[in-house]
Amino acid sequence: MKIKVAILEKDTNYLSRVVSVFSTKYADKFQIYSFTDAKIAISEINSEKIDVLIANDAYEMDSSMLPKRCSLAYFVESPDIDSIKGQRAICKFQKAELIYKQILSLYSENAGSFADLKMTDDCVIFTFSSPCGGTGTSSVAAACAMRYAAQGKRVLYLNLNNFDSSDLFFSGEGQFSMSDVIFSLKSKKVNIAMKLESCVKHDASGVFFFSQPIYVLDMLELKHSERLQLLTDLKLLGAYDYIIIDIDFGLDKQHLDFYNKSHTVVMVGDGSEASNMKIKRTYTAIVMMDQNADVALSGRFGLIYNRFNNKTGKQIDGIDIRNIGGAPVYAGATGKQIAKQLMMMDMFDKLIN
Repeated sequence: MKIKVAILEKDTNYLSRVVSVFSTKYADKFQIYSFTDAKIAISEINSEKIDVLIANDAYEMDSSMLPKRCSLAYFVESPDIDSIKGQRAICKFQKAELIYKQILSLYSENAGSFADLKMTDDCVIFTFSSPCGGTGTSSVAAACAMRYAAQGKRVLYLNLNNFDSSDLFFSGEGQFSMSDVIFSLKSKKVNIAMKLESCVKHDASGVFFFSQPIYVLDMLELKHSERLQLLTDLKLLGAYDYIIIDIDFGLDKQHLDFYNKSHTVVMVGDGSEASNMKIKRTYTAIVMMDQNADVALSGRFGLIYNRFNNKTGKQIDGIDIRNIGGAPVYAGATGKQIAKQLMMMDMFDKLIN
């Protein structure tokens, strides 16, 4: 099913260019209608069952004359304008991909909740979550995502920490963030597949990601059931080979739900006495929990030593946890620089075994 998009524009040269681009680049997604006369556009919108109308802001559109299924936005010349005349504003002078994502976002708000999801179970999930604070779990998770993306895989880095730090490692064009995803999950009135596609960004490394929420409290508003629903919807999209989850650690049911959906759960330690003690006690508890569980979980856990100091660090003994690999301390480097160094290590390739 194609989205029917009408463009009402006075500048015939721009109209011709934008129609040509969308008709070519997104021919499988959009059916484009173009107009310069508002009265003709309104008539055709009703007869052709248009889904999205984008009008130049020089026009005065009466939204009450549009069918309820049709979303309305205005083309503006400045990227700093978010809304105009009570409707969403879209800068006309930006990359076609960014306009495309904004159209998807508009359409998703009037479409069915779960339309266009592809039923697939080919996506592999790796979860990075550690009881040891300050060992660089997020850096390791980001590096893993970069590693697989460099190998030509379609990888999504999904940061579900209460204090999301995705933008420390990745950057990409687009105006949407995790805040928009959270709002969509809570509204339950949008086409979640379209909304997720419109919000995801693409880093230069090849990794897909959602920018961290605008406000920290947005993430705290996300319920456990909504986080699980987000993961399920992302898997069903069929768009990714790997989803790399970066999440706060816990052994309650909420965290166990994510671990049970993962191919491998990676804990990160630094080889220090405190770190080793926490991981040893945690893994022992997981083994004990396996005795009362329907599915053994301990076999999915692995350990990566990060920021390991050969002089003061020691490997853990006394537990049968898989040792995936290790990395030294990278002093004076940013989070992104550290992740780029870590991605060069082949230890991440062991996760798929």
